[in-house]
Amino acid sequence: MATTVTVKGQVTLPKSVRDAAGIRPGDRVSVRLRAEGGVIVEREFAPAIDDAYRAQLEDIAARKPMRSGPFGGVASDEIMRLLRGDD
Repeated sequence: MATTVTVKGQVTLPKSVRDAAGIRPGDRVSVRLRAEGGVIVEREFAPAIDDAYRAQLEDIAARKPMRSGPFGGVASDEIMRLLRGDD
């Protein structure tokens, strides 16, 4: 499978390669040189939280009061306001 390098030094990865490596638009990739003269292109695995999971966590935080500690029964948002000194 071959591809062409543009004048800007860019390369398009063929769809079959992107699919096999799990590379999607917006993903970061790592490019490493091999001692033999080739390159390795890998998808970087950064700890990321997708939007749906983040929304679930925010929903839980908004409605679930803390049950233990000095602020028992107080919602986490209220605790943050108290700690920050917000009115």
